[in-house]
Amino acid sequence: MFEKVNGKVVKVNVGMAGGVVARKGAMLFYTGDVSFSPHQIAGTGGGGMGGMGGGMLRMAGRMMAGEHESTMLAQGNGEVHYGLAGLEIHVVQMQPGAVLRVEASRLLANSAQLQSSIVSVASSGGGGGGGGGIMGALRGAASGALTGQGMFTTQLSGQGSAVLLAHGGFLELQVGGPNPIVVDPQAFVAAYGNVQTELKTAMSWRDAVGRGAGEAMQLHCVGQGIVYVQASEEKL
Repeated sequence: MFEKVNGKVVKVNVGMAGGVVARKGAMLFYTGDVSFSPHQIAGTGGGGMGGMGGGMLRMAGRMMAGEHESTMLAQGNGEVHYGLAGLEIHVVQMQPGAVLRVEASRLLANSAQLQSSIVSVASSGGGGGGGGGIMGALRGAASGALTGQGMFTTQLSGQGSAVLLAHGGFLELQVGGPNPIVVDPQAFVAAYGNVQTELKTAMSWRDAVGRGAGEAMQLHCVGQGIVYVQASEEKL
């Protein structure tokens, strides 16, 4: 569906893809009859929001709005080329039953047919859902501030494909052995398959604040699938 032109640009036939959702400002050029309109991810991934008070919901909404990148929906018949800031790209072909969780800042584009939601990254399960819900996300607030990683992440599922962004290139780490894959949250790009992620502290909060984010927080990944890591700790 998405075809790499080179290591930093992809092209896609919008009509054959059934529409494309992409980062605002990522369209480089297009040919044919294509229209663009603002797009918004629907829902928040469920996970226990129904019973929370209005104030808690509003707080969560503000946090999600601050971490979700503005996106545009491309529709029509034509070919669009996408890229962003000269960053490296990687195309993920979604398989039935698999889930892709990706930092909003590291998602360039995806098929509009994919189901999308926003979930907590502080503790996320591999089978969908809220990954600890709003309370889990709020408990992860300090973790997100220390690591530089957002508390919410974009979850995609269904049939289609998605394009990831990375600074310095990608590393694909296979998850599935007896030991977890432990990732620096600032280098984490995405997890694909049936992968559970959990932020854990490697030292006391006082030590973490005194020494900076660094390895004070670690993202433990278990289950079956792939974790994508960028070869840099630089935020996108």
